[in-house]
Amino acid sequence: MNAETSIPFDDADRAAVMVMLLEDDQAATILSQLEPHELRLLGEKMCALGEIQPEVIAHAIANFVDRTEKMGMIVHDRVGHVRSLMTRAVGEIKADGLMERIQPTPERAPNLELARWLTPKSLMPLVKGEHPQAIAVLLVQLDPEVAAEVLHSLPTEIQPEVVHRIATLGPVSPEALQMLEELLTRKIGECHGGAGAALTMGGAKEAADIINNAGKAMEKRVMPEITKLDKILAKEIESEMFKFEHLFVLNAQAMGSLLREVDNDSLIDALKGISEEEREVFFAAMSSRAADGVKDEIAARGRTKLADVVAAQKAIVAIARRLSAEGTIVFGVGGGGDDEYV
Repeated sequence: MNAETSIPFDDADRAAVMVMLLEDDQAATILSQLEPHELRLLGEKMCALGEIQPEVIAHAIANFVDRTEKMGMIVHDRVGHVRSLMTRAVGEIKADGLMERIQPTPERAPNLELARWLTPKSLMPLVKGEHPQAIAVLLVQLDPEVAAEVLHSLPTEIQPEVVHRIATLGPVSPEALQMLEELLTRKIGECHGGAGAALTMGGAKEAADIINNAGKAMEKRVMPEITKLDKILAKEIESEMFKFEHLFVLNAQAMGSLLREVDNDSLIDALKGISEEEREVFFAAMSSRAADGVKDEIAARGRTKLADVVAAQKAIVAIARRLSAEGTIVFGVGGGGDDEYV
């Protein structure tokens, strides 16, 4: 192998090569059978392969052939054998979930299966106010990172009890899993519009959060294309990407540049809608005399209509967007690795 392919090659690397060799439909069929953590691991390996050299392909195939030639193809009780392997690999509860997908029985748990693919944000309202035992049974079936975030969202007083129940769970009866399925069915109905309703996921805010965290370069590529597809949707996403509270991350220099473009009346109305603590980032970019003057005007203005506050904040955000596009100010949102720096 050359320098690019001399790194240690494990079974996951070989699996990634084998999947990359398949036709897209064949690869998709195999990937559809994997668990979330398996998909993530295999996806990471596939992305990290870079250019796959011929010797790497030959090595992966040779390893696969070598292993299959030495394997006995057991026919008797194949399902039982697979179940035994799965149990040894991931434990009884998770193995039962896997086998339910591989060899489904007439009585399935679609909402329990769905929960295993949801984000922590979507799961949190489903466990709110439920018994620690039910929460524990659900958490052990989730990816550990997802389960950790859900656990963190629980009231602090029940977190130890949930962890204790997870650690001492032991065998879980089919009846307990059925009760959890019924609980999820009820909670999904309560949170998302009635029993049997589709679980609503995504939206303009979620898209905006992803783009913000993907970085400025991603925004420049994606947003013009979304505008071509749906101008109204693009505006909804943009309004979520740039909110007034995003201005709070500006440093004093950038805030000063922004304030020079904002008229005094708009600034007073906008600041009326936020707390005194949040106003400090604006005052920090002013001279002491100017800041005191603005504070006096805010106090003297009295009650302000919410509509006027919102309009003023939107006007300032629009100015901030323009200055950001011109490169005059840089927002602190986003963290993509492909941002440009000067």
